[in-house]
Amino acid sequence: MLDERKAAILRAVVEEYIETAQPVGSSAVVRATSLPVSTATVRNELAVLERDGFLDHPHTSAGRVPTDKGYRFFVDHLTPALPQGQRQRVQDFFARAHGEIEQMLTDTTRLLSELTHYAALVVAPQRDSATVRSVQLVSLGPAVALAVAVLSDGSVRKAVVEIAPDHAEHHLAAVGAHLTAHLSARPLEGDEAASLPTTGDEGVDRLAAQARQALERAGGSPEAELVFVGGAAEMATTFDAMETLRRVLAILEQQYVLVSLLRHAIHDDRLSVSIGAEHGVEPLAQCSVVVAPYEYEGVRIGTVGVLGPTRMNYPHAMAAVGVVSQRLGKALREG
Repeated sequence: MLDERKAAILRAVVEEYIETAQPVGSSAVVRATSLPVSTATVRNELAVLERDGFLDHPHTSAGRVPTDKGYRFFVDHLTPALPQGQRQRVQDFFARAHGEIEQMLTDTTRLLSELTHYAALVVAPQRDSATVRSVQLVSLGPAVALAVAVLSDGSVRKAVVEIAPDHAEHHLAAVGAHLTAHLSARPLEGDEAASLPTTGDEGVDRLAAQARQALERAGGSPEAELVFVGGAAEMATTFDAMETLRRVLAILEQQYVLVSLLRHAIHDDRLSVSIGAEHGVEPLAQCSVVVAPYEYEGVRIGTVGVLGPTRMNYPHAMAAVGVVSQRLGKALREG
């Protein structure tokens, strides 16, 4: 723990460095705080904070910069809040966000990136966590129908099914009703998937089985997790070193690494911050990750986050991620 004066000085250094990206000297700290101390006293305190690992002294500069430990102390003592105007923007966005979940998650990354000016990441719900709400078959021609399953997480699964020429519209309606009645509130695939009883009509049973198999194939691997990424271009203005930027952009193209990063960054299903080396992804050692879960009926189904430099605006990023994750979960619950 730091005493009140050291904590105030460290907070001033972090906030000034986030704002300017320049090493912070004692004069700047005195201007930024209301502490009744001289610059000489501040210099002494800066030296102690550096000795204890909270600050670093780059090159021969007279100023200091925060270390990961310094950022961690700063973050652990924050109570972030999103400005009312931006809270309203988030609320308005989700009030208008309807349709397929994939488009909603894509748009959510764009919103979060615009709010924070960092790369935004949203992990979609795993396919095996969603249950069926309804199934319909729609004729596309004499021998083709489209099977459409609406799932509990708001996603829509579609698959083309070949049908016999003698199948009339009422056959398609009967198949949709049969699938909805017996698959509703159950996953399409996996151990908990429901079996389909016979209807007594061989044609309906055969088409129902075809439609279900086609919808299962359309879902891909039920264990797969998909990450939507928005605002990668924002990173171009964030890092001075081109090599660092290249490493960051390369990671943003690797779905498996991103899923692993976000999974390990979140703690106890709450808003979490991983700073620098804390997240364990060496190419992103100069980055921090702010993540929060979003839930459906009390169960965590995905993750929202931002990736930025360790010199990120933590109060604003944490507030934005927190609000967006809550509103996304609410939007999914309300369908």
